[in-house]
Amino acid sequence: MTSAALDVDVIETSSLGDRSYLAHDGEVAVVVDPQRDIDRVIAEAGRLGVRITLVVETHVHNDYVSGGLELARVTGAEYGIAAEDEPPFRHRPLHDGEVVTVSDRLRLRAVATPGHTFHHLSYVLEGGDGPVGVFTGGSLLYGTTGRTDLLGADHSEELARHQHASARKLADMLPDGAQIWPTHGFGSFCSATQASGESATIGEQREINPALTLGQQEFVEQTLAGLDAYPAYYAHMGVQNLAGPEPVDLREPARAGKEELARRLDAGEWVVDLRSRKAYVVSHLAGIISVGLDGAMVTWLGWLIDWGAPITLVGETRDDVAEAQRELARIGIDKFAAAATGKPEELAADPAQLRSTATAGFADLAAARPDVVLDVRTTNEFRASHVDGALHIPLYELTSRFGELPGGTIWVHCGSGYRATVAASLLERAGRTDVVVVDDYFDNAADAGVRLTVPG
Repeated sequence: MTSAALDVDVIETSSLGDRSYLAHDGEVAVVVDPQRDIDRVIAEAGRLGVRITLVVETHVHNDYVSGGLELARVTGAEYGIAAEDEPPFRHRPLHDGEVVTVSDRLRLRAVATPGHTFHHLSYVLEGGDGPVGVFTGGSLLYGTTGRTDLLGADHSEELARHQHASARKLADMLPDGAQIWPTHGFGSFCSATQASGESATIGEQREINPALTLGQQEFVEQTLAGLDAYPAYYAHMGVQNLAGPEPVDLREPARAGKEELARRLDAGEWVVDLRSRKAYVVSHLAGIISVGLDGAMVTWLGWLIDWGAPITLVGETRDDVAEAQRELARIGIDKFAAAATGKPEELAADPAQLRSTATAGFADLAAARPDVVLDVRTTNEFRASHVDGALHIPLYELTSRFGELPGGTIWVHCGSGYRATVAASLLERAGRTDVVVVDDYFDNAADAGVRLTVPG
């Protein structure tokens, strides 16, 4: 319980690194930043026996399609959005300092906290005894803040200055014991840097959060220097959210047989293997792309595809396909060319379609000393430490930079093996079958005898 009368339930979306919240007094509830698959929120409200009367957004989201509009429609709740965003659909425009009385025991106070976006709002949860905590969206996160470059590089510095001021505004207006409930920061690319911890109070953040421990200029310089690339699909999320997203469609895609799968693979379409990378390397269909459910499937598939390209989902079971559908619907991908289920041997129209991929560990790499080591991690990861002589092409740039790859066997690695396997499948589809996946943690590289370049 957050207080004698109020409770806050977390609805986690770990695949995107985000959290939504359902705050209630035992009878009525407010939902903050809901994901598109609103059935989870409705089910939680039903379990608690509370009625949703208010849905609010902290900002126009760039990393997922919001379920706020549909949730408000389904429940009859008010839908609160920053007045300055001016969406075309029915909503309650909220202003800095405005208090929304949800019940006699539950109030939300909107607080302008620009930085992640220009019109960003945080919401202070107030009970009978005053402030309990604050829903901070992409403002003050656990040990960091939301990134400031999503509206374009031209605005990054200005928004970073706003972010610093907004974090201090929240810290100045709230008691040390007030809880912080951010939307981002659990692996989301909306976070400026990796967040730390699973919960926090204002008092704790005063001690560790750069926005509260550094002066403005130092904070701005540190924030801008740490920003790395973010997923390409972000370009489509804000547009959909401002226009008003369509209701989610989770109906099962049309089923594809062996011949149709073979035809789509031969055409170079995005046929996606949802199995784990361990299963993929043992056996898979030629030309299929490994983006397994055992990793950040939604982020990497959304980042890599040409937006609107036909996608066929291939899993071992219908549950695998349904899980992938739900994940992808959260970023606005809910129309699929087809789906298929089964093992590769069952789905191959011809045994000649079956392939396997060589794997190794960093100890093997150290012993082999290959001529071509391809590092597909992000730029910040590569700068921090990398294999001596490695060719760096981030995974999200690989398909546009195939021409930079020399001949010979390519040993490809990332931080754990997941992205390396995605890269290997892309290389195979492009005709490079001489690939070895380093399915190992990069943290093991030095101890395995791999020579590393470490700045400083």
